[in-house]
Amino acid sequence: MQLLTKTLLSSFMLSSLILTGCSGGGSDTGSSSNNNGSIGTGSTLKWVEGEFPPYQQLANQCAVNNSSYGLNEKLWLRSWSNDTYLWYNEIIDRDPAPYGVIEYFQLLKTTELSASGKEKDKFHFSMPTSEWEQLNQSGASVGYGLNLYLQQASADVDRKVTVTYTEPGTPATNANIARGAVIVSINGVSVKDANDTASINTLNQGLFPTTAGQQTQFSILDLGAAQPRNVTLTAQTVVSTPVQNVKTVATPTGNVGYMQFNSHIATAERGLVDAITELKTLDVKDLVLDLRYNGGGLLALASQLGYMIAGEQATENRIFERSTFNDKYPTTDPVTGESLTPMPFIDQSIGFNSGLLGAGQALPSLNLQRLYVLTTDSTCSASEALINSLRGIDIEVIQLGGTTCGKPYGFYPTPNCGETYFTVQFKGENDKGFGDYSDGFVPSTSPTLASEIKGCQLTDDLSHALGDKEERLLSAALYYRDNNRCPTAPASVAKAPAKPQFVDQGYILEDTRLQNVMFNNRILTQVKQ
Repeated sequence: MQLLTKTLLSSFMLSSLILTGCSGGGSDTGSSSNNNGSIGTGSTLKWVEGEFPPYQQLANQCAVNNSSYGLNEKLWLRSWSNDTYLWYNEIIDRDPAPYGVIEYFQLLKTTELSASGKEKDKFHFSMPTSEWEQLNQSGASVGYGLNLYLQQASADVDRKVTVTYTEPGTPATNANIARGAVIVSINGVSVKDANDTASINTLNQGLFPTTAGQQTQFSILDLGAAQPRNVTLTAQTVVSTPVQNVKTVATPTGNVGYMQFNSHIATAERGLVDAITELKTLDVKDLVLDLRYNGGGLLALASQLGYMIAGEQATENRIFERSTFNDKYPTTDPVTGESLTPMPFIDQSIGFNSGLLGAGQALPSLNLQRLYVLTTDSTCSASEALINSLRGIDIEVIQLGGTTCGKPYGFYPTPNCGETYFTVQFKGENDKGFGDYSDGFVPSTSPTLASEIKGCQLTDDLSHALGDKEERLLSAALYYRDNNRCPTAPASVAKAPAKPQFVDQGYILEDTRLQNVMFNNRILTQVKQ
């Protein structure tokens, strides 16, 4: 595995050394097509249905004041999608002329449904390259440091916003806001009673700020409080702390480790290494990994964590994930051009953020044969890949909580002309060749399907702090460890309630910021041009 790991590390290092092209604009000078068929900067093409020039020849022909360059950007997107998109043959080949660049990109995906009737591709998006690089490298995004659970209004329930956790050292923690607090009103608008577009816009703008310095007044009912209190929060650039609440629970049969892991971003590499090192020093016999709010991110981090959980003996010469691309590329990666090589369980640091941790350092490991994972429907993508890949090497995984989101797909973030695009390019499978969990992993007391995992289906418990051994999911994990079965639970918490059938789509609370979309995906190394 050492050779495979070194090869992978070299690939990561190479991609980081190649400069991104056309980060802000382009030149209106250049030549037309050369005799060898290449397309020079400044050339103008036309859309011809069914004809797709190589996208590499269209890259970085960026619009400035020349509308033809906008067309070239769209033609680049079209050819890139036709070449690398997993379901390229399901894209309708439209003339791009009537559409803006981003508007056209949104059309370059399948409209088909999955076998269960859900939208097949729910993962198509883009963001400014500068924003992506800041977000990926440091977890920096505008906000208050609040992570929220949004309960939409329906015929069955009232609209409700509850704090699930907060980021340390942020406006939220400075105002003593903690898990379980309910936001009653925002800038004088009642969360429960808002019933018109203007009021809903006020709520969304207050909950999900886009500009640092934005001030918002909240009425907050703290957990256990009789009356709400007023708090004014000022949005700022918040740097996420993806690894939190590393601790142990002492039991008669040894220490049980607990770790809250919120996102697979670059800064998590150092946090994970420090957490596993600490837990190893404390001689933990089992680990409860809290992934309930982890939407995914960098796949290599999931591979590293898999190694740190299972250890060298269990992972040596085993596959963390095998990526399969569209039928044009059965043996070659369409993005890198290299022969398809499965991702191993990575046993060295990659140095995603070299200021925190350099590359090539041996990773610590717990050498566990079993893992308890805490999940909700916000557990997605790279988090699901971790679960799937450990099961692929016969590490026993016990799942407590809700069904995961179901995202076995991923992509290479690809920049062009200052925008980075994310389109589904591969599907992941574990060492046993399994990757069919598009409807999520389901905790079950009697699993029968490959996507069902032994464990307990339970609702999230917002009345206790994360890491509190009395919190429902952690408590259930500890009980299961001692009794090899689920605790008896009231019917109201035994499983997640069904989604409301008649939510008023005109009045929903929704975080549409690009930072939220990015945190819920499976990402290979960024492509540089």
